[in-house]
Amino acid sequence: MSQPGNDDKLYKTETWTFRDQWIGYIHELQDRICSALEALDGKAAFITDEWEREHGGGGKTRVIAGGRVFEKGGVNTSVVWGKVTDIMRTQLKIEGHSWFACGLSLVIHPLNPYIPTTHANWRYFELYDDAGNVSDRWFGGGADLTPYYLFEEDARHFHRSFKAAMDPFGPDEYPRYKRWCDEYFVNKHRDDEMRGIGGVFYDHLRPADAADADRLFAFQQACGNAFLSAYMPIVEKRMGMPYGEGEVEWQEIRRGRYVEFNLIHDRGTLFGLKTHGRTESILMSLPPRARWGYNYQPAEGSPEAELLDACKHPRNWIEE
Repeated sequence: MSQPGNDDKLYKTETWTFRDQWIGYIHELQDRICSALEALDGKAAFITDEWEREHGGGGKTRVIAGGRVFEKGGVNTSVVWGKVTDIMRTQLKIEGHSWFACGLSLVIHPLNPYIPTTHANWRYFELYDDAGNVSDRWFGGGADLTPYYLFEEDARHFHRSFKAAMDPFGPDEYPRYKRWCDEYFVNKHRDDEMRGIGGVFYDHLRPADAADADRLFAFQQACGNAFLSAYMPIVEKRMGMPYGEGEVEWQEIRRGRYVEFNLIHDRGTLFGLKTHGRTESILMSLPPRARWGYNYQPAEGSPEAELLDACKHPRNWIEE
């Protein structure tokens, strides 16, 4: 896959060193996460689909399916660029002549309803003026947990893992980005019901100077490196729990909520579709099975009702 050229004045070469370092990191992280998930599953293996984007760039989609532990999952990287279109200006509020984006995005849908679904992404974005100079740039990302049954120790472990990764960069980082996650991953059309029990989320982290760019790069690395230690122990603890048709039905109902958020509210999905992204890779995040029953309400006092309450009332998992 070629890099954007200078002949169309899209990009200046002096900023490629920083971008190349970020590209190298997300590809290494992709390999590390896929290897760990594949080893734990013990049955299914990731398939790799390398693709090129007609409008500039390409990516590497890696998908696992039909496993002993993971029913469906994907760990994708993309390095894409292009001209800022009128649709991007009006619907995504992006101004400039051209853009560059590079990131990793993953979604894992386990088979056992007692194992949570998880989502994470870490990305870097640049905007350019007509002369190819960087006019704006930022980092974004985060990770969140979508359980079907609530185990408070799992929620605490997940949140504490990312707090530990963020704390070296300041005591206010985790509380701020935990709150942002609670406010972002919400189905507003469902009376502000969260799709899960949150995690961390942040966007438009703009470096003030070169030193600050390096700090934000290190922050992204710390968060990306925390993912496996945050998620894998939960999978290992829950993967052997017995379950039946009732648990699967509830899993599919909650997966329906997941689909609703991704297709109606998620900015990453909308950005990909509005910038001629690869549809198969974008919609990889959707579960293989989901269910929509009319006005389903879990029985009062049931484990399902406990999970739903946690989705409607964000908690401070660190101090509980």
